[in-house]
Amino acid sequence: MDNLLYLSMTGAKETMLAQASHANNLANARTTGFKADLAQARAMQVLGPGHESRVYAMTERPATDQTAGALNHTGRDLDVAVQGQGWLAVQSPDGTEAYTRAGELQISATGQLLTGSGLPLLGDGGPIELPPAANIDIGQDGTISVLTLEGELAVAGRIKLVNPDPQGLVKGADGLMRTKAGEEAPLDPEVQLESGYLETSNVNAVNELTSMLDLARRFEMNIKMMQNAQENSEASARILQNLG
Repeated sequence: MDNLLYLSMTGAKETMLAQASHANNLANARTTGFKADLAQARAMQVLGPGHESRVYAMTERPATDQTAGALNHTGRDLDVAVQGQGWLAVQSPDGTEAYTRAGELQISATGQLLTGSGLPLLGDGGPIELPPAANIDIGQDGTISVLTLEGELAVAGRIKLVNPDPQGLVKGADGLMRTKAGEEAPLDPEVQLESGYLETSNVNAVNELTSMLDLARRFEMNIKMMQNAQENSEASARILQNLG
């Protein structure tokens, strides 16, 4: 009886956590460059003194789906999308290097090149600073060429493009990717950009909705199991009272 109650309780709790993961994916189905989180559930033994006869349900995020989303043509000079594998290097709020595929770039009032969420884009020597310019062009290799207000062409920097081992990357709570070891990935000259395009989210909305419906049914099943455990406990108590 106690085992049934414990197992159904943990099952309901972990189902809610999985539901939150799928809901977050669905909420970001239209977020530029978003990568869907994967989720799975498995049975785990309860470790401790005594015989290990109890198990509980555990939901975990084994990885992030790193497949590329579709490229959407915008025609905007500051929109860039990574072709194939690779990442844009940015400076996260805590000052460390992180990686994103969201290439909706903008220029701050001080001339700093930022992502759409306001993170500084990194170049070979740190955050990229741009001079006042009449026109900006971003090449396939990340080189930024500007036409100054004086009518001169100049190279203002180069975006740091990296391509670390996908298995060595982990997604943080801020949605940015980082290396598991915490090290900075080296520049990869093979990574190419497509100017005037943005990468869409790789979330499959239909799959996420289907998974959420399935999880809702599982949650209801666990709640019913808990109710059955309570009813069985009450019935056993009545039998013992009658025997007494």
